[in-house]
Amino acid sequence: MKQLHFDSALLADGWRSDVLLAVDGGAILSVAPDSPAPPDAERIGGIAIPGLPNVHSHAFQRAMAGLAERGPGSDPVRGDAGQDASGGGTGSDPVDTEDSFWTWREVMYRFLARMTPDDIEAVAMLAYVEMLEAGFTRVGEFHYLHNAPDGSRYADPAETAGRIVAAAAESGIGLTLLPCFYAHGGCGGKPAAPGQARFLSDLDGFARLMEASRIHVAGLRGAALGIAPHSLRAVDAAELQALCRASATGPVHIHAAEQEKEVEECLAWSGARPVEWLLANAPIDARWCLIHCTHMTADETQRLAGSGAVAGLCPITEANLGDGIFPAVEFAQGGGRFGIGTDSNVRIAANEELRALEYGQRLRHRRRNCLGRPGMSTGRVLYEAARRGGLQALGLATAASGGLAAGQIADIVVLDGAHPALIGRIDDAVFDAWIFAAGQAVRHVFAAGRHIVVDGRHIRAGEARSRYAVTTNRLLSDL
Repeated sequence: MKQLHFDSALLADGWRSDVLLAVDGGAILSVAPDSPAPPDAERIGGIAIPGLPNVHSHAFQRAMAGLAERGPGSDPVRGDAGQDASGGGTGSDPVDTEDSFWTWREVMYRFLARMTPDDIEAVAMLAYVEMLEAGFTRVGEFHYLHNAPDGSRYADPAETAGRIVAAAAESGIGLTLLPCFYAHGGCGGKPAAPGQARFLSDLDGFARLMEASRIHVAGLRGAALGIAPHSLRAVDAAELQALCRASATGPVHIHAAEQEKEVEECLAWSGARPVEWLLANAPIDARWCLIHCTHMTADETQRLAGSGAVAGLCPITEANLGDGIFPAVEFAQGGGRFGIGTDSNVRIAANEELRALEYGQRLRHRRRNCLGRPGMSTGRVLYEAARRGGLQALGLATAASGGLAAGQIADIVVLDGAHPALIGRIDDAVFDAWIFAAGQAVRHVFAAGRHIVVDGRHIRAGEARSRYAVTTNRLLSDL
């Protein structure tokens, strides 16, 4: 057992000063406010808040951040005129003349074709280190890079999933592994594109992948396992039903209605929009997390809000890809639950994801504090909603309160009270300042009780960045 002392902390009964926490076995044993630090306590100082879950990550994409910020026709690395970004390998998709998610996807296919299992582990390690430094203490890894570059299986069907587990263990972040089922290249069972060969599986192969993934996850304390049918573009109706029957427990995550073209394709195939189809044909409930849901009708929005499922929102990636703006105000008014994720990992920052979520609503509705409540801190409302929804989406017990309490996993983020944006802020004003006015203000992070970020830097940051540099320099030299 160890004791941690903080200048202030958000507890179950609100903000308190001089807080002493006892931690053992990765959990909080006791919480004592208004307590001087005993001689054997670690005097951490700062402002302690619960860690935030990251509901949606594709860790390998961290290494291609910034590579698709030029229009079609430019080389993604050097920026000169080179191979057209649309690449021709789109299978059933038409070649896009405008830059969009679909052209970005072709750059991604070119990049991932070169990644080895060692590369995946090195990139994921850096991504998870950065998540911890940013205030995320658990990640839902929507993992779909399963196969060798030629599409063949590794001897261990979960070879790359095992590398994700290893990166989580090395970094110390909590993990909910979500192996992805991906079988097709478009709605209605259209053939997959060549660039999707590393994702593909059939139901029998996926069962073997899940069995092998379960073995890897069993070796990581506190890890959870779910499933991720990729999308209605990649999974047909019969396959989705079979996946649901085979996975009666644990989280279920699926991409839905991220892009208008996806909605149009789903309508042409089924006569229904993606979220509409899922609500009518899948057992959507509190186990489910629907990722993005950017393009919904008012009826879909209210029905999803009432289903108990979580909407997994990734505002920075959604903005980067030009997806659109999720109808968060209407969803919240219907009692909807949401979590936030870093998705493509083009930028990893917990406070900035929440800022982007709120700012998107302000731009859409042309008013301020859209997701707040009268007389309350918008920052705290956002943070607590994202934490509750995130815990649910990742298969963990939902916190009974917004604060640190005995019995919880000891996932603790400590903000720097001396940061210029936080000076003089007390209580809920801390959330407002951190989310809307600060850059990097995370001073310390405890993940399952382990002091993993010290003075703003992960204890293995140097190693992670060195491995990442070697890996990425090689990948880019070959691109």
